[in-house]
Amino acid sequence: MRASATDRVRPEIREISAYHVRDSAGLIKLDAMENPHPWPAGMEDDWLESLRGVPLNRYPDPSARSLKNCLRKRLDLADDFEILLGNGSDELIQIIQLCAAGRDGVIVAPQPSFVMYEMTARFVGAKFVGVPLAADFTLNEEAMLDAVREYRPSVVFLAYPNNPTGNLFDRSAIERIVNEAEGVVVIDEAYHAFADASFADQIGRTDNLVIVRTLSKLGLAGLRLGYMIGPALLLDEFDKVRMPYNIGALTQRTAEFVLDRLEVFEDQAAQIVAERERVFGVLEEMNGIEPYASQTNFILFRSTRLDAPVVFERLVEHGILIKGFGTSGSSLDQCLRVSIGTRAENEAFTGALASILSD
Repeated sequence: MRASATDRVRPEIREISAYHVRDSAGLIKLDAMENPHPWPAGMEDDWLESLRGVPLNRYPDPSARSLKNCLRKRLDLADDFEILLGNGSDELIQIIQLCAAGRDGVIVAPQPSFVMYEMTARFVGAKFVGVPLAADFTLNEEAMLDAVREYRPSVVFLAYPNNPTGNLFDRSAIERIVNEAEGVVVIDEAYHAFADASFADQIGRTDNLVIVRTLSKLGLAGLRLGYMIGPALLLDEFDKVRMPYNIGALTQRTAEFVLDRLEVFEDQAAQIVAERERVFGVLEEMNGIEPYASQTNFILFRSTRLDAPVVFERLVEHGILIKGFGTSGSSLDQCLRVSIGTRAENEAFTGALASILSD
């Protein structure tokens, strides 16, 4: 009898689930760390006008040279450093692992952290080693250093700030990990716009440090554009496994348009930070809620009276979608994560949560 084609799928792929995104239709969407603010009046018309003449019958510039030059100018990047673009930071994470790890490599990252570090390790057939954070979600420096020494990983991922916990790891601890590691150390700065902290000034001090960022959190989640900066010799190697024409022509033109008006999005990020602090204060006053201080555009909190899945579903009944982590027995047990929305959306969330806790 002929074997099923699915039998040819690698066992480690068959045993995992696809990344799930819950349907948000009809709900206040506070689950995906998106910028809730629209563009200023007139800016959308200017953007649409800027797209005129983009030759959609032709492939885009495979190197996105004009866009890279815009980024280089914005970052004030020296000539011996390179920029690599990806379809969101997810593609860049995959490129790094394909190039540096593969089936014989080891990937090390704290846990909990961004789930795609581990998922992508499975995709490429690498071994993933998760190092638990401390009980307060700070980085366990000694455990991380022990893992680096024992496994000699091909790649170490450190989210700065961390997702889903929202905190910044100790800078000196990260520097020691970079110096100790033989492989590539990736500082994932997806939320740098909300943290006023970066390792960009460290690029070039060692040959193994790269920084990955995305425009998604700043306000362009629909664009799917991530970028990596690092030593040219290293990024030239990563570029060999990048798919050709991975950044479309409309994305390239739109990103250039946005970079010329970056102050608009930086102002919106400042509004989000102010609103984050206000929401945190409201959550702190709620009996049965333990929020964790954040340097991102979201807040992680623990439900201490009601089961987190119950809170999650009752919020959905109130028309609000956030992110739940269930009761898995992990360090995120009874935790939920809410993105910072507009003032009205945040008040709807905190009002609904207060009502649920008082029932």
